[in-house]
Amino acid sequence: MPKMKTHSSAKKRFKVTGSGKIKRFQANTSHRMRKKSDKAKLRLRDSALVSPADEGRVKRMLCV
Repeated sequence: MPKMKTHSSAKKRFKVTGSGKIKRFQANTSHRMRKKSDKAKLRLRDSALVSPADEGRVKRMLCV
């Protein structure tokens, strides 16, 4: 059986942490930033973890 290929867009968007959780970046940071408050922009800078409901699907895309 051939090797499984990693989903190309997933490997650009997600990283696996040392404990095996999946890290992602926040959405809504590309444009229309002038409408957002400084506090909102500050919160969007931080990365977040993928929810447990989606974690299995993302791991399958990353072949983890």
